[in-house]
Amino acid sequence: MTDPLDAPPPGPRREPPDVAALQRRLADFAAARNWQPYHTPKNLASALSVEASELVEIFQWLTPEESARVMADPGTAHRVTDEVADVLAYLLQLCEVLGIDPLAALDAKIDRNERRFPI
Repeated sequence: MTDPLDAPPPGPRREPPDVAALQRRLADFAAARNWQPYHTPKNLASALSVEASELVEIFQWLTPEESARVMADPGTAHRVTDEVADVLAYLLQLCEVLGIDPLAALDAKIDRNERRFPI
């Protein structure tokens, strides 16, 4: 049975939001529920680890071949997609709390890795 909340909204497709817009939505969501006191760096890092573990759990006993086909099964694909979203949500919230621009951080890390591991 499909959850109606998982269905895309009717009408024309909208452009995906940018990282800053997603961070604002997450912050607004937490603020509306008075969750800010719980969104400390420690708690957000812990929640990120838990969600990443839930993603790993989906793949835990799969062979490499099975893991490569995980998105072919709609039920498993839905679980993977949800866990990826949870991981990203907590990572973006952690970056917001710590004042880290996640895209700039990734860009700088790729630069360092290119120097560290030359072709």
